Amino acid sequence: MNPKINPGRLFLLIAIAALILFSGYWAFINAADREDGIKRGLDIAGGLYVLLEAVETGDPDHDADAIERAIEIIRMRVDELGVAEPIIAAQGDNRIRIELPDLEDVEQARNIIGRTAMLKFVGPDGQEIVTGANLVQARAERAPEYTPFPFVSIEFDREGARLFEEATSEFLGQPIAIVLDDTVISEPIVQAVITDGRATIEGRFEFEEAAELALLLRSGSLPVELRELESRLIGPTLGQRTEEIAVYAAGIGLLAVIIFMIIFYRVAGIVASIALVFYMTLVLLALNHLPTTLTLPGIAGLILSIGMAVDANVIIFERIKDELRSGRTPRSAMEGGFQRAFRAILDANVTTLIVTIVLFSLASGPVRGFAVTLFVGIICSMFTAIVLTRLLMRLAFRAGLIRNSAYVGVKI
Repeated sequence: MNPKINPGRLFLLIAIAALILFSGYWAFINAADREDGIKRGLDIAGGLYVLLEAVETGDPDHDADAIERAIEIIRMRVDELGVAEPIIAAQGDNRIRIELPDLEDVEQARNIIGRTAMLKFVGPDGQEIVTGANLVQARAERAPEYTPFPFVSIEFDREGARLFEEATSEFLGQPIAIVLDDTVISEPIVQAVITDGRATIEGRFEFEEAAELALLLRSGSLPVELRELESRLIGPTLGQRTEEIAVYAAGIGLLAVIIFMIIFYRVAGIVASIALVFYMTLVLLALNHLPTTLTLPGIAGLILSIGMAVDANVIIFERIKDELRSGRTPRSAMEGGFQRAFRAILDANVTTLIVTIVLFSLASGPVRGFAVTLFVGIICSMFTAIVLTRLLMRLAFRAGLIRNSAYVGVKI
């Protein structure tokens, strides 16, 4: 079978290829924007890395809760800095990892991270009633039958109970502000005189909101000591240079793969290269909109996924070659090749997806970035190989660009 060139199909194929190349260029320019593009991690954007360790008290339950509260305290401090995409997370059972990319004032960050939380209850006259030192417990509780909303129950020590009884008697029907680090986090109205040091904070809360408020209240009286195990500053110049090297490596790898595909598979290789550009476009758009941070291991995962993306095309084309060698026409060989390759591609990618999910669940920090980019890359590569490459191959055949086995690199 030796079809002639079909101008209409050829124009459609060229239009799709041009659209894919343009969208790839547009996606790359947007992803490279350091303000609105893909969010860079500490190793690329530069910034401050700090590893803190909590001094254990011997009570595992208390220590676990202390780490959770300490993370919330530090997160509130970091918010004052206006740092974009900070990473503040538990590492192990008693450590806290802090990554602050694009940081301008390192000393200010160190001071804010190490500052002690100050919680106080302030009356409508502006006078301090009690402080976090008098707070024994605060917890979110499910709503009873008579009210549809959850609430926060708080408990004071003996001194705090005495002071709070005097305040609620004086300010009955008025608001008492709960202030954490000079920020008002709640202003409940005093409904009754509190004589036993136990009170509730009610409002139109969702349970998650009540739990967060309780956590903030407990954080104010957190008696945990944090010591610095490690800290380092990564300069933005070094990070930017590292990013440039990684981008060059990815570009060289992509170009080498395209040249290989065209040499070995000819017209089919050109089709695969167009699909590969579209694959990169999808990955960049995904990383630009997902709540994830790109790190150097993430770029490594991206480069690895390029190889996996082209590997699917190699499997497809080799199956097509097998069909052609068995005497089938190019069109039937193409359909048969895709059908035979589908199961192998699906099995290989699903097993790798499982590994990336496990890696993301168990790892932390930059390793998670590697898992995320690899996961996104695999999903996009499966789509481009199974759907887009097949569509473009059919268009190439109907346009008359694939006339015999030689056009897909087969010598019979």
